[in-house]
Amino acid sequence: STASCRGAINARCERHSAYIPVDTEALRPEDNALARQWAGEQKLDAIVSTDGDADRPLVSDASGAFLRGDLVGALTATALGADVIVTPVTSNSALEKLGQFRQVLRTKVGSPYVIEGMAEAKAAGATIVVGFEANGGVLLGSDVQRDGHRLPALSTRDAMLPILACLDLAARRGRPLAELANEAGFYCALSDRLQNVPQEKTAALIARLDDDDPAFRDAAFASRGGVVARDRRDGLRMTLGDGSTLHLRASGNAPELRVYVEARGREEAEVLLGEGLELGASQIMPFAPSSKNETGGYRQKETVQ
Repeated sequence: STASCRGAINARCERHSAYIPVDTEALRPEDNALARQWAGEQKLDAIVSTDGDADRPLVSDASGAFLRGDLVGALTATALGADVIVTPVTSNSALEKLGQFRQVLRTKVGSPYVIEGMAEAKAAGATIVVGFEANGGVLLGSDVQRDGHRLPALSTRDAMLPILACLDLAARRGRPLAELANEAGFYCALSDRLQNVPQEKTAALIARLDDDDPAFRDAAFASRGGVVARDRRDGLRMTLGDGSTLHLRASGNAPELRVYVEARGREEAEVLLGEGLELGASQIMPFAPSSKNETGGYRQKETVQ
């Protein structure tokens, strides 16, 4: 394999002949348990895999803990020496605080927007442009020269590049992936959704929280120090006074309200996620019993990162 050629010793964990759908942003509990099992059975530095069509990577550390897709993207950009990274607003807000990139260019959710952003960055004079999404799929907006070899620009998502780049970065620095991940200081990020929500209702809620009703917005987040910043590039992403973030947006391919949160700890993130779902439910579906789906209602658990 390519990894073997770079000095890695491969240990096959498991292989299936049937197609297994894998959502790298919403791994099943059994996926995480299996990775921890493999890590406990043999001495490994990492466990790697991909989704079904190999455009999104899965990379775990030596303990079997999977790295977030946007963290994998950031490590890949670091390994390639990128001066500009392009990524959607849903990627972790710690990216701006890393201090490793001259510019972090944010886009709407979706690879076409990332591709457009990479072209803009290159036209503005960027030397090495790396784009990635929160699912870990990486794109290259420019050629990369390394050790006398040229890696050409790639405007489609790829899984092998981030897998190899993360392993190469760990090997070159002589540090385990877990250390590199912890050093990045990413916030705990969770997301969920309310199903069967027409886009116009999501738009109305976002408008009310943004400009239409400041008093409503202030009251909704008073316990968290109010809203100190708003980003309307894709839905409404609000930075709260306590440093956490709440992002509301309409799904691009289903009648759903997507809710994303970031906080410094998992417990705090879980509480904020619940508050965001309840806020959406109370305004969009005021007569629904609750977002806990007590009567077979509208909430569908989606993502835990």
